[in-house]
Amino acid sequence: MTTSDHAATVFTIGAGPAEIYPEIRSALTRPVALDSDPNFLAAYERTNEKATRALRAPTPALILQSEAILGIEAAAASLIGKSDTVLNLASGVYGKGFGYWAARYCGELLEIEVPYDTCITAEQVDAKLADRPDVRVVSVVHHETPTGTLNPVREIGAAVRARDGLLIVDAVSSFGGMDVHPADIDADIFIAGPGKCLGGSPGLTLMWVSDRAWDHIDGNPDAPFASILSLKDWREAHRADKPFPFTPLIAEINALEVTIDRYLDEGPENVWRRHDLTACACRAGAAAMGLTLWPRDEAIASPSLTALRTPDGIDGAALVAEAHRRYGVLLSAGDGDMAARLVRIGHMGPTAEPYYAVVALGALGGALRALGHAVDIGAGTDAALGVIDGALA
Repeated sequence: MTTSDHAATVFTIGAGPAEIYPEIRSALTRPVALDSDPNFLAAYERTNEKATRALRAPTPALILQSEAILGIEAAAASLIGKSDTVLNLASGVYGKGFGYWAARYCGELLEIEVPYDTCITAEQVDAKLADRPDVRVVSVVHHETPTGTLNPVREIGAAVRARDGLLIVDAVSSFGGMDVHPADIDADIFIAGPGKCLGGSPGLTLMWVSDRAWDHIDGNPDAPFASILSLKDWREAHRADKPFPFTPLIAEINALEVTIDRYLDEGPENVWRRHDLTACACRAGAAAMGLTLWPRDEAIASPSLTALRTPDGIDGAALVAEAHRRYGVLLSAGDGDMAARLVRIGHMGPTAEPYYAVVALGALGGALRALGHAVDIGAGTDAALGVIDGALA
């Protein structure tokens, strides 16, 4: 094994995009058909039907032709008009970031912001909506990937619906790894992607839009059309008898069908269970090594990612670099000004397998020792194995 500053990457166990399953990589290499080919049109319609089934949505899903950040910005551009007051929920980097897009399109932006190791409660949302009944749109990130925290979207969705608001939910790094679906949480726009918990290629956006949201979009004079940010352009693109607004990403559609097939064939409940077990094993091991979760309360920690506070005197980015240099294990540091303060271990798609937790803990412990922090790696791996063995008993 090389000991250079840039070791070969043997395991990618970071915050995503996740590793891609082999059969999905193979699908990306299939011959690319014309988008007018009747066989491709049928395949697109079939893939959209499967995506709708995976989302457990009552009406057809949308597939936008770029990674999920497109869906997030398009949701803001299409749903939010200049007459709208928007309440943005900022419990992390992505929640805060959506507020910048919302502000671009809305008449007034309100925000609830909390420390990034906590979550926003339905009670906070309801109180704000009671105080400001003019709020029309509420936006929330379900899983804040930079910090591994979850917002209670079911309760928030119920609070928003009770006040007749429209709810945008970013579920990019939670859908497929836990039980979250648009109809269950009263979402009006639900944004997901294949590149995180589903273990697919990250090149597309999965979305669902409620009838209430379509009505609002249709009444929004500022909603884009003939634009990469337009949801309206793709509303009927799933139908084989309708033209595409522009050339779809055909290789990505081939891969998406295989991705969804894999998820449905394994069984969503089994996939969620696998993510949860991997996270539980990782957290038990981290605790046995004397490490602390970034989320203040484990109840809001995501099963698709474990975020840990770095010990005093240890820089998160340096820790990640050392784990990669020594062992070829690629973890993730925090984002922006949090890069020094936390390290993240992903449990998404192929890495949502319990043995990946053991690999990650071993590399993390070895890197900590190399940087001068005493840690009992054996205690960590034993604790993780204990959780895994307990699940198999």
